[in-house]
Amino acid sequence: MAIRVLLVDDQPLLRTGFRMILEAEQDIAVVGEAGDGLQALDQVRALQPDVVLMDIRMPRMDGVEATRQITGPGRDGPAKVLVLTTFDLDEYVVEALRAGASGFLLKDAPAQELVQAIRVVASGEAMLAPSITRRLLDKYAAKLPSGEEPVPDTLHTLTDREVEVLKLVAKGLSNAEIAADLFVSETTVKTHVGHVLTKLGLRDRVQAAVYAYESGLVRPGGH
Repeated sequence: MAIRVLLVDDQPLLRTGFRMILEAEQDIAVVGEAGDGLQALDQVRALQPDVVLMDIRMPRMDGVEATRQITGPGRDGPAKVLVLTTFDLDEYVVEALRAGASGFLLKDAPAQELVQAIRVVASGEAMLAPSITRRLLDKYAAKLPSGEEPVPDTLHTLTDREVEVLKLVAKGLSNAEIAADLFVSETTVKTHVGHVLTKLGLRDRVQAAVYAYESGLVRPGGH
């Protein structure tokens, strides 16, 4: 089955370029396009894409709100959102990740990187270098809680080891690096990450990193 992709960008030329790149791949099918967030919502309902390639800054409804409605409670389908941005440190990207995006990609990324990102997101993984997640969250730490707020009740559902794993995910470590740090197998780490996501009701490790910052478990700039 081909990965069904919806292209959302207010610039027709960019959508055309993305379409040409993606339609050259046998396992990807571009099922539609939209020029703003409102059109995107209609297209998601009508076309049921697997992945939405989402611009952030658009008229009528921006990509953050569209992402929130596509991936939020009561969503119409299993669509994953891959956010496109011109800037690698864009405060709107943080909001999009909070809203449920599975990752982000720069608009000038190489074609093969775009293709790979879509495959990764479609498979249910997060497409975002952990180090970039951390830089984003550190940069916009002023928008996050101070860390003096009470710890969320949900955090108490985690075991001590799961809390350890969550901290390391938020600090930008890959599964392999976490495994080496904790002297366990990578499979064990994947199991722990899976338990963390399930217990906290999170979609992927990107949202787990955001949660760790927002809950005060990890402090901006801390190690």
